[in-house]
Amino acid sequence: MACDRQFPVVIVAGLHSDARKEVVDRLLRAVPGSVALHHDLASAPDGTVLRLVRDASGPVSSGETPLVNDCACCALREDLVPELERMADGGLTRLAVVELWDSVEPKAMAEVIAGHGGDRLVVTSVITAVDPALVLPYLGNGDDLAEAGLAAAATDQRTVGDTWARQLEYAPVLAVVDSDEADEEDHALLAQLHPTALRVPAASAELARAALAGFDVEAAAAAQHPACALLPQEADQAGVATFVWHRRRPFHPERLYEALEDLCCAAARSRGRFWLADRPDTLLAWDAAGGALCVESAGPWLASLPDAAWESVPPVRRAAAALDWHPEHGDCCQHLVFTSPGLDRDGLEQLLDSCLLTDAEYASGPEAWKRLPAAFASLLDAA
Repeated sequence: MACDRQFPVVIVAGLHSDARKEVVDRLLRAVPGSVALHHDLASAPDGTVLRLVRDASGPVSSGETPLVNDCACCALREDLVPELERMADGGLTRLAVVELWDSVEPKAMAEVIAGHGGDRLVVTSVITAVDPALVLPYLGNGDDLAEAGLAAAATDQRTVGDTWARQLEYAPVLAVVDSDEADEEDHALLAQLHPTALRVPAASAELARAALAGFDVEAAAAAQHPACALLPQEADQAGVATFVWHRRRPFHPERLYEALEDLCCAAARSRGRFWLADRPDTLLAWDAAGGALCVESAGPWLASLPDAAWESVPPVRRAAAALDWHPEHGDCCQHLVFTSPGLDRDGLEQLLDSCLLTDAEYASGPEAWKRLPAAFASLLDAA
């Protein structure tokens, strides 16, 4: 008969595969009765995904699961929860360590376990394993995952840089391995990219405590949503700087579009939300790494919604808007954050300011703004 106790699951992610393996090995040794579950997607081109289960002494079992919809990640999702439930039913495992394959992002897997594991499976932490010497090289890598042999599906269009950024920024815990090549700049960059994360030495006893500390899937998702993300603040240390640019006037779409290449290359990482004059009601998300930019709609600004619609908006979104509410424009704003070694703050500020509406353009009003050139149509209106 299956035990009805909650079964703890910790997710360990990261493109730094050696660091990830070290973190998993240390958890297996530190927590008696723990077992690691890993789906190796490298075999996906042959039509299967290899499932590996091991404990501190070595391999326990292995098996194959077929691809689902020609998607390795889909196969992982279909197989993961049943495997975890079998572990829970066995009653011998104290902690399940889900070691994600290189390019698998922890957000999706945490939500799968939380959404399909019922009250039985509980995610106790999400940890991204980090070699600090590799943070900048991976963040600056604009290669497609497919080119690097790391695509999780034939249709996977992510890049190494943006995938690494999301892995890094989603996890509340960063397990940092020792690296002789890492310097003060590397550690400063890591701290500024995710200042709220708990950075734990992989070799410390704190790692096991962090793995069981607790995790809120909904709060983690809210922290990544462009409308209410807790973005980094201004910082400058060891040659690494974070520049926060906040304005209340909308962008001229054509001038901003012409400046995109320079803006994307100005920093190793930039993100935030922004406001285009020709789309005054739309909150737009900015997400750039490795010289590649993703721009997409994140829904309406709250200021554009009727009062009755506010009840359907999550409380965290309403709270974030209230903290930054403007008497004329409500929550509509520019809030972009740039983090990089050697950052040219003054140059960035001048370039961004030059893309805003001029006084005359601003005075013409929202109806006139909507007639400005729709320069972002190719990015935002694609089928």
